[in-house]
Amino acid sequence: MRLVIGRWHHGHPGVTGEEGSGTGVGNSWGSAVILPSVADPHLVTVRRGGTLSDADHHLLALWAAHCAEHVLGLFEAVRPEDRRPREAIEGGRAWARGELGMMTTRALGGHAMGAARDLTGAPRFAAYAAGQAACVAHVAAHDLGAAAYAIKAVRASVAPADAEAAGRAECRWQREQLPDEVRALVLVDQRQRNALCWNVFD
Repeated sequence: MRLVIGRWHHGHPGVTGEEGSGTGVGNSWGSAVILPSVADPHLVTVRRGGTLSDADHHLLALWAAHCAEHVLGLFEAVRPEDRRPREAIEGGRAWARGELGMMTTRALGGHAMGAARDLTGAPRFAAYAAGQAACVAHVAAHDLGAAAYAIKAVRASVAPADAEAAGRAECRWQREQLPDEVRALVLVDQRQRNALCWNVFD
């Protein structure tokens, strides 16, 4: 994905239309609907023409990995032998430490989302959260993808009557983990992209 004249050009692992807008367009993975059609310069790194520092980009990746890891057990409970989502989370952290390249990290995100293909409900969403977390290395705005899918995983893991309360609790927990340096950035972004993220940040 690259930013050209303020718009996203998709060339990365996205998500399927089932969990998104229903369009199912884009590459073989479908459209990454958690991304806005016009990029927020606050979430674009300085080298790509935005205002996001490398240090804050790394913090967003670490937060996204933390959100995804919090629900990873929902995937591993049904696929304990499949390490792809865990490796994606570990890859995102390794990238933030400067130990792994962006392209390799992004590929791990795609593999994690591949682990979701034949699953439904909470395990599927948990795998997507891990994949989105790794893709933060490529595009910082995937941080909300990791958080939103984690909330969806929690909602899907409980009885329907308890889903809303469980989702709100997970959202609160995620916000408690936010580094001070990027807290305001993420909270503003959640308000702006809430509708794209299934309104899980209400």
